[in-house]
Amino acid sequence: MKNNRGNLFVVSGPSGTGKGTICKALLEKRDDVVLSVSATSRSPRPGEENGVHYFFLTEEEFRNNIDNGQMLEHAVFCGNYYGTPKAYVEEMLAAGKNVILEIEVQGAMQVRAKHPEGVYVFVMPPSLQELRERLVGRGTEALEVVEQRLKTAEREFGYIEKYNYIVVNDDIDAAVNRFSAIIDAERCRMERNIEFIKEVCEG
Repeated sequence: MKNNRGNLFVVSGPSGTGKGTICKALLEKRDDVVLSVSATSRSPRPGEENGVHYFFLTEEEFRNNIDNGQMLEHAVFCGNYYGTPKAYVEEMLAAGKNVILEIEVQGAMQVRAKHPEGVYVFVMPPSLQELRERLVGRGTEALEVVEQRLKTAEREFGYIEKYNYIVVNDDIDAAVNRFSAIIDAERCRMERNIEFIKEVCEG
């Protein structure tokens, strides 16, 4: 049989590049793609469901998961823990789903250290000027915050060589198609089909 196991796709990119929009479109376009559900120690907000928006854990539970190696990555923001549970990702991969983990660069490097076989995709803007215009155009942040995001983007660009692919989001439909093509290509990668190759060659 062909390899039916899914692949892990770790997606990063500066704020404003549209990586979230691309991931959401992929979920609608393909039934073999799921988005990883993060865990957090913060309390649920109105309307949030456990296992849908987040896995809600106590701080003690979260710390135990870290100590037991059950988190692919984690970080602390505003006094709360956030991270990616290993069990959920493994369950989805085993079920043949391609799991997309949309995460900032530092978290991606944590995952890469544990799972170098994952597929690492960096979403880029066509130019820094275009990124600036997108951030300003959102109208949700002061100009000094936009400038901080642009400086962060330049630092994040320094990690691009740690990724397997770049997807330039100059047009959202084209960017989604590029990412979808990457998913198909990775499914056909020789190293991921060793058992199938053996079955065919050995008759």
